[in-house]
Amino acid sequence: MTAERMPFITKYVLKYSRCILVACLSVILMWGLPAAKTVRVSTGLRTLVIDAGHGGLDPGCNGNNEIFEKDVTLGVALKLGKILKDSMPGLKVLYTRTTDKTLKLWERPNLANDNRADLFISIHCNANNNRAAAGSETYFMGLHKSEGNLDVAKRENAAITYEADYRENSRYGGFDPESAEGHIIFSLVQNAYMKQSLKLASGIETHTNKISAIKSRGVKQAGFLVLWQTSMPSVLVETGFLTNPTDRSYLRTTEGQQKIALGVFRAVRDYKRYMETVNAGVSGSR
Repeated sequence: MTAERMPFITKYVLKYSRCILVACLSVILMWGLPAAKTVRVSTGLRTLVIDAGHGGLDPGCNGNNEIFEKDVTLGVALKLGKILKDSMPGLKVLYTRTTDKTLKLWERPNLANDNRADLFISIHCNANNNRAAAGSETYFMGLHKSEGNLDVAKRENAAITYEADYRENSRYGGFDPESAEGHIIFSLVQNAYMKQSLKLASGIETHTNKISAIKSRGVKQAGFLVLWQTSMPSVLVETGFLTNPTDRSYLRTTEGQQKIALGVFRAVRDYKRYMETVNAGVSGSR
């Protein structure tokens, strides 16, 4: 064996040793994770839960001390709910919060599950040390495809640290928000509603990109605690970067929040039509 090949072989061994370690830890962690809620077969869109991220003691990301994430998410959530109620009177719209109150992370998907919701939409704002980073992203549960996706998930999942008992709470299965490996392993948990979640996420980015001043960065996957145990199609919308001056200025305005809410509404409307077509096809083939 030549000395020139040693660095390559060492790098190869380290790379695959890490993969084996993560795989082993995945089995151990997923064995200990609480079982996800029972998978339900949805035949339409009757109930939708809107989750305004953060709130109360948890401000979310800081928009240069001009505005906080919790305020933007609540504004968008309430505007979205009003549009949905006005335009789709047959749809039951529920909120995880309608005021500036503190919620435990597990309470958000739990509300959707208890009410047998057909969709769960969690509204958030993004942040980055690079102030030039800008644009919207919509996530659904899945494997992190990049370091950037992982960073977003780590920041949002860190909300559980506002809960004094999160380390002992069996609902989180011992999840450690400070562990990079924990986030990677957690993202391996697959969501049974991936196809429907992708459909909704794609619609949200398409519509908001058309009517909002904030441009789309696309649909992405990552492991979010708030989406983990939902028993329905679920997405997390990062409406824009509060660390970017242009995005922040837009997200602060009533008009900006209204445009984003309208884009999400149009995606929900299209998703409802899609599900009705799919279900009609299934019924017709019987």
